Formats: sequence, structure tokens, C-alpha cells
Amino acid sequence: MNADVLDLWQRALRSLQTARELCDRDPDAAASRAYYAAFYAVSAFFALEGKAFSKHTAIVAAVHRDLVKAGRLPAEFGEAFSALSALRATGDYGGPRHVNATDAQAAVSQAESILAAIRGISPEVLS
Repeated sequence: MNADVLDLWQRALRSLQTARELCDRDPDAAASRAYYAAFYAVSAFFALEGKAFSKHTAIVAAVHRDLVKAGRLPAEFGEAFSALSALRATGDYGGPRHVNATDAQAAVSQAESILAAIRGISPEVLS
């Protein structure tokens, strides 16, 4: 595995741990970190295939096109990734709207599922 892939995977794991720790104290930040855990995990997987994306919208599109529509992962994977992206937008840019603790916990669960799915389609590399 190359250093970039390993770095992205480690970022995913650290972001997930941070999201878990922040759920009750700062749900907005927890939702953001949960999204980034999924973002880094998916980025690591795509990096294994020689793909990189510079925009969040591009990686969301790639998740749906290259993973879900290609039949590599179920539709629920894409739905969870998109939901995390939307929740991150609320947490980071929502103005008067905020993520509540229940939604933050759900985001952490979704991120855990996404990391597990990515690990499942590339277990020899992302352990």
C-alpha cells in the first residue's frame, strides 16, 4: 500500500474516533467528523484505483457512479454517504440550524458502516 492510501485510511479512523467523542458535547462537529471519516475512507479506496478528487461533490458523484451503480456496494451505501454530506453541511454551514445529538449518533453509525463496507471490498489493504 502506498503512503497516500495509508494516510487517508488513518485520517478516516482518527476522524471516526473524534466523531464518537464529540457526539454529546458538540453534535455539529461530530457530524462533520463522521462525514470526513467516510470521505477519507472512500478517498483511500479510490486512491488504490489511482483516482483522486478535488471537490466533495465529485467524490459524492463517484460514490454513486463507481461504487453503487457499478454494483460494488448497495444503494444504502450511497444513501448513507449522501446523508453524511448533507449533515456535514448543516453542522459546518447551517447558520441557525444545528445537528442534534441523536442525528450525530446516527452519523457516527453511518460512518462506521461506510468504513466497514470499504474495508470489506478491500480487506487486504485497509485493515
